[in-house]
Amino acid sequence: MFDKLRQIEERYGELNRSLSDPQVIGQPAVYARTAKAAADLAETVAKFEEYKSVLARTSEARHILAEDADREMRDLAQAEIDELGARQAKLEEELRGMLVPRDPNDDKNVFVEIRAGAGGDEAGLFAAELFRMYTKYAEQKRWKWEVIDSHPTGVGGLKEVVALVQGRGAWSRLKFERGVHRVQRVPTTESSGRIHTSTVTVAVLPEAEDVDVKVDEKDIQVDVYRSSGPGGQGVNTTDSAVRLTHLPTGLVVTCQDERSQIKNRAKALRVLKARLLERAQEEQAAAIAADRRSQVGTGERSERIRTYNFPQGRVTDHRINLTLHRLPTVLEGDLDELIDALRERDQSQKLAESVP
Repeated sequence: MFDKLRQIEERYGELNRSLSDPQVIGQPAVYARTAKAAADLAETVAKFEEYKSVLARTSEARHILAEDADREMRDLAQAEIDELGARQAKLEEELRGMLVPRDPNDDKNVFVEIRAGAGGDEAGLFAAELFRMYTKYAEQKRWKWEVIDSHPTGVGGLKEVVALVQGRGAWSRLKFERGVHRVQRVPTTESSGRIHTSTVTVAVLPEAEDVDVKVDEKDIQVDVYRSSGPGGQGVNTTDSAVRLTHLPTGLVVTCQDERSQIKNRAKALRVLKARLLERAQEEQAAAIAADRRSQVGTGERSERIRTYNFPQGRVTDHRINLTLHRLPTVLEGDLDELIDALRERDQSQKLAESVP
C-alpha cells in the first residue's frame, strides 16, 4: 500500500511542476487536464502527509519513553503514543479506501430503463411501482428526474420507461440497481389468493459524452411518427415522436415525451449514445476479464438480484444476502441501506484486488 502511496505522491509532484511549465500553460486543454489530475490526487497526498507526520511524532514519543528518566514525561509520552496509535489506524483505513480504483463514470448522469418482464399485467404494475420508487429516491437525493420515453399498459402499469437522472453521485449509487427485480405477491385479479411471481428488468447506463462515443449521422436512420398515449394539445396530432435506428448495431431508441420533434430527436440521440457506450464497455470488459465480472458489473442482468415479497413485507438482495423487513419504506424510496451495503461490498472487492 505504501509503495502505491509514494508513487501517487511522486506523480502529484510531477503534475504540479507541469502546471508551472510555460508550454502547458499555453495550451488551455492540456492545462485543464493536468490541473484536474493534480486535484484528483491532492486529498490522498494530504492524507498521506498527515499519516507520515503521525509516524514521526510516534517515533519521537517512543524515544522519550525509552530514554527519559522523568516519570511525568514518560506518562505524557505513553499517553501521546496511545492517542497517535488510534489516529494512525484510522488514517490507514482512510488511505486504503482512497486507493480503491475510482469508477470513471461516477460523476456522470445516468439513464434508468425499467422494463416489465415475465408476469404479464402484474409485471407491468410492478414496473410502475419501481419507477415511482426510483423517482422518490431521486427526490431525496435532489437529483433531476426527466422521463425520456414511456409505454403504459392498459391497467395502470408500464411496459417500459426510460428516464434521465441528473445529479452528483447518480451513477455511483444507481449502478447497483441494474438487474432483474423479482416480485412475489397476490395480484388484485387473483380470486384464489395464490401468490404470483413476476419480474422487472432495470438497466442503468452512464450518459455518454461526445469524447466517449462518436456517432456518424449516416449510420442513423430517423423515423418520425405520431405520438401515442396521453398528452397535451398537439402531442398526438403531429408527427413529433422520433425513432432512431443505429444501422451498424441495430440498436433502436424512441422518444415521444416532447411536443417538438427536434427535442425528441436530441433526447433519443443521448440515449443511443449511452447504449453504444455501454456496449463498448461490456465488450472491453469481456475481452479483458470475462471471468472476473461481478453481478453488479457488466453483462449480468439476466440474474435475479433482488426479491420484493409482499406477503412477508420483506426485501432481499441476493448479492449480499441482506434482508430488510420494511418493504413499504423501501418502495417509498428508502434505498440507502441496501445501496450502502452494496457499495461497501464493491469497494472491499476492488481494494482486495488493487492493494497487496
